[in-house]
Amino acid sequence: MKAVVIIPARMAASRFAGKPMAELMGMPMIGHCYHRSKLAAGISSVHVATCDNEIADYVKGIGGSAIMTSDQHKRATTRTAEALEIIQQETNKLFDVVVMVQGDEPLIAPDIITATLEPFKESNVKIVNIMSRLQSIDTFKDMNNVKVVVDRNGDALYFSRESIPSPWKGLDGVPCYNQTGIIAFRTDTLEEFNAMDESPLEIIESVDMNRVLEAGESIRMVLADAETFGVDTPAELKQAERILRNDPICKLYINL
Repeated sequence: MKAVVIIPARMAASRFAGKPMAELMGMPMIGHCYHRSKLAAGISSVHVATCDNEIADYVKGIGGSAIMTSDQHKRATTRTAEALEIIQQETNKLFDVVVMVQGDEPLIAPDIITATLEPFKESNVKIVNIMSRLQSIDTFKDMNNVKVVVDRNGDALYFSRESIPSPWKGLDGVPCYNQTGIIAFRTDTLEEFNAMDESPLEIIESVDMNRVLEAGESIRMVLADAETFGVDTPAELKQAERILRNDPICKLYINL
């Protein structure tokens, strides 16, 4: 199985403009995402997909691959698909799986990226998404965190910004799972996904993976052992930096 990591990133994020270049431990967030993705086993190559020269210049400056894409993309999945097409044309290589790692996931552990590949050994698995445990009632209620509930096979039942399952009886025994920005697709499935119209529940929740569920397709969820979350606010940036200060993976690519 040939797998490639593509990290979509843009400066004009609605909730935190310029966040890919926001510094953590003296390094832009996109740098952490890139270096940590490079450490993942089973990945052929890592590329950053962007429409911003500032991001592209930084990535190229650290010896990375930056793919310039259109500035008209509204979804990370379409930017990722455009970059994948460019990469395959330029390298004359075809990939079986593309792992999309959002450029605001600076805590991503390399083995989590690798963990997205294992489920594809099952021929019926087309999309794999990483989830992590939410650690407090505040994060469980936070609308910036997309919650997910799964069935007994580990397939997603529904994604919501609301607290699901309901904590009305308390949190004891409630599986508090957070969808992360690490999603792997079979390459033909990514094309099929982008060809689909946005769905009602996708629009209501502002969660594009609901499009898959409404179409009657499945998404295999994989639980991450380590804490990981996307950075959507300056406060979360500070929280991520506190975690990175004691993170052993960080020491593999940055001088502390």
